[in-house]
Amino acid sequence: MPWNPETYDQFKTERSAPFFDLLNLVDSKPNLSVIDLGCGTGELTSGIFGYLENPNITGIDSSAEMLAKAEKHSTENLHFFQRSVEEQLELDEKFDLIIANASLQWCTEHQQLFPNLISKLNQDGQLAVQVPSNHNFIVHQLLSKVAEMEPYKKEFKAWVREYPVLNIDEYAKILYDNHGNDINVFEKVYPHVMENSDAVFEWASGTAIIPFLEKLPEELRENYKADYKAELKKVFPGSPVFYPFKRTVIYAKF
Repeated sequence: MPWNPETYDQFKTERSAPFFDLLNLVDSKPNLSVIDLGCGTGELTSGIFGYLENPNITGIDSSAEMLAKAEKHSTENLHFFQRSVEEQLELDEKFDLIIANASLQWCTEHQQLFPNLISKLNQDGQLAVQVPSNHNFIVHQLLSKVAEMEPYKKEFKAWVREYPVLNIDEYAKILYDNHGNDINVFEKVYPHVMENSDAVFEWASGTAIIPFLEKLPEELRENYKADYKAELKKVFPGSPVFYPFKRTVIYAKF
């Protein structure tokens, strides 16, 4: 199912804050080779130039719709390619800095994924990753609750959305076991204040709802969204809505 850049960008201020938190952890050196895994519309990727001196940046994303927006940010030192994280890991390229902002939540088996990423770093390379760790919050849980209702349940065929995100101590151990230093792993709550439950729905429509809609036939998707919206309204009847969004930040040098 195609990503919708306009829907995703409705909350770009909220979605961008963790990216700049990652960049603030990076040891800035001139002429670093950088890859942004899951660059999306490229706007944040281009912001790397404000943090690093003369970097050479590659941005990858699996979404053609996102990359169509990203192309306007291309420069002599910033290039975009359509490929998945898994496809990137099959290549021989190595980088001084690998950064991933909210993209690795779509990859499985993080116990194996992170060592694979580390293997793609040059000597003295840096890994800076942010993954949402909000999957136990009610906004996500309601997606599964609606999926248990008919007529959706039979379409999902017992499929359950699995979240690969580990605990912060597990990520720290992976970094240590792979000879990381300057290890910095923490969970941070990003406080979002939204107008009402409809705004929460729009937020979820940018990412969380997508795997559920992919499993449904097109004729049921609008009904599923309407039922999910109704469930959100029961939980968030008033205005404004406080949405404490938890994210895990992971950084180390190698």
